[in-house]
Amino acid sequence: MPPQAKITKEMILNTVLDITRATGFETVNARSIASRLKCSTRPIFTCYENMDELKKEFLDFAYKFYEQYVIDYRSSANISSYLLLPLSYIEFAREETQLFKLLFIKDMDLDMVKAKDFYKEIGNEKKAENFSDTIGMDLIHGKAIFLDLFLYTHGIAVLTATNKLLLARDDIETMVMNLLTALAKKEKPDWDLPV
Repeated sequence: MPPQAKITKEMILNTVLDITRATGFETVNARSIASRLKCSTRPIFTCYENMDELKKEFLDFAYKFYEQYVIDYRSSANISSYLLLPLSYIEFAREETQLFKLLFIKDMDLDMVKAKDFYKEIGNEKKAENFSDTIGMDLIHGKAIFLDLFLYTHGIAVLTATNKLLLARDDIETMVMNLLTALAKKEKPDWDLPV
């Protein structure tokens, strides 16, 4: 009888991804993983000390999946670069509902008491800088617009993920663009989108 294939962390993480995408992270446990991998639970606990360690590593893995989704969305959707993050975020909520709920509702690592706290989260400052450059706005005003646009987009995405909002992409794009224009003109009345 040939030896059984070695179970790796990558195999486990991909299995957790599959389970989460299908039925939600709350259905992930050692037995559900082992069942999909057709093995005992032992290899899981050889790779991970416990399920908490696995969850922590999986959250990073799932976020990388989201980042790749945004890159792929940029290639497949014909949208302006300043709408990439809002529209891909909402579309991720629609297409990858269970992952969205895990990453951006249940385990979102954001602790905001004041608006500026948004920029304590790793990566948000850089995203705001890029966004500000793209819309032709100085960083101070661009950061304010980026935060407001994120909060608006997050609301739409949550409503989409919970099936409370079922708007077409064109309608959502118009809504996001209208808000962006209103926010930018509030900050800089003579503002117009750079070509």
